[in-house]
Amino acid sequence: MAVPQFVVNAYRYDPYKNFKFRIRWDGKVVAGVSKVSGLKQSTEPVKHREGGDPSSSRLTPSVWSFEPITLDRGVTHDPEFENWAKKVWNVEGDSMISLKDFRKDIIIELLNEQGVVAKAYKVYRCWVSTYQALPELDAGGNAVAIEQMVLQNEGWERDMEVPEPTQT
Repeated sequence: MAVPQFVVNAYRYDPYKNFKFRIRWDGKVVAGVSKVSGLKQSTEPVKHREGGDPSSSRLTPSVWSFEPITLDRGVTHDPEFENWAKKVWNVEGDSMISLKDFRKDIIIELLNEQGVVAKAYKVYRCWVSTYQALPELDAGGNAVAIEQMVLQNEGWERDMEVPEPTQT
């Protein structure tokens, strides 16, 4: 017999969907985010071999790295993305760059079908490395204009205080 994948809702068989989520920073939900790239970490292997064993090498873990996170949203008048991006680069010069608060911790919340937070991840010390205010514009196209930012980060962890939601 298979082990249940859900503790509170042992009758649930389907994993959570990827289309219900929200992003929080500065204590509030960021409006309109339509896509978030995956959370990915990797550990660089170090290859070495022992002098008495010339025919094979061994691998040991080395430095961790965390992939950048990309956020997409439809272009609106909400200045949140642009304001954060300006903290790292500003047309008014280096004196306008914010050394105090260009980094933010963000929270990525995965919601179940009922809109209840099912899992959350804290992402630490993010900063904007790429900001795209407008996509390529095409008079013959039929799509939403997407604003995009790429966030460098120094790691993430699951928020273990978020319980599995009960479902009715």
